[in-house]
Parts: sequence; C-alpha cells; structure tokens
Amino acid sequence: MQFRTGTMADVATLWALRTRCVRETCSSHYPPEVIALWSASPPPVQYARLLGQGGCVVAEDTQGDLLDFGVFDLEANEVDALFVDPDQGGRGIGQALMQRLLAMADQEREVVLSPSLNAVPFYQRQGFVSVREEAYPHPSGVSLASVSMRRPW
Repeated sequence: MQFRTGTMADVATLWALRTRCVRETCSSHYPPEVIALWSASPPPVQYARLLGQGGCVVAEDTQGDLLDFGVFDLEANEVDALFVDPDQGGRGIGQALMQRLLAMADQEREVVLSPSLNAVPFYQRQGFVSVREEAYPHPSGVSLASVSMRRPW
C-alpha cells in the first residue's frame, strides 16, 4: 500500500468509490430512498478548495488501484470524508489513512467530524467521542442522520 496526495484529477475516481461505499456500506443504516438520493449526488463544490490545499490522501495498492481516500479540511480542523473500498475493509487501511489525516490537524484544536451512522464505531476506535446525534443537511437535499464527534488531543 502506498499513500499520496489526491488532486483534482482524481475526483472522478474518488467519487466513484464514495458512491459505491454509500450504496454498499451505508445501506445497512439508511433506507433505500435516502441511499438513492445520497449516492446520486455530485462531488461537493468545496472539494476544489480542500484538494487544492493538499487535504486529500489517497491509498493505492502496488498496481495503483484505489483502496481508500480521505479528505481533511484544514480550516475547520475537520475530517470531511474517509471511504474504504468495501472489499478492503478490516485490513487496517482506514486506520492507516486516519493517522495521515490526523497528522494534518492543528493540535491546538479538537478534530471534528460528522460521520454516517455506520462509521461511528470506526471513529470511536480512533479516539473520537460522540457529542450528539444530528441531521446533516446533505447537498443532495436529503437530511442524513449522523453523529457529531470530536477528538481531543
């Protein structure tokens, strides 16, 4: 496995993995009508800014195939996204990626995120604590149940 900084040239490939993850992994916690709207949405406009500031980490295998990716918002000190290929789960890839995202964080502030319900146990294992349940207003127009979390240093 090798890590590199993601660029705007990667967006289509990253978004395809994200869409697959929403359909295959998130469907255990959300109804089909939510998954349909969520998975059909385009990449968010803020990705240009986030990737432009170097906030994207991509993990690939030795053949260059995408294993996972994460996006960190430096300004908000927030994990914006972390998606692992559903066929690669349980191998420690997500944890290795999380360590790289946390290395970008301002250690003077808490790291925050609002993960999907299925991802909460993963983030708890990474030292994040739940603050409250919330409804995340997704750009697709759907309101996603999520959990506001933080990670103190």
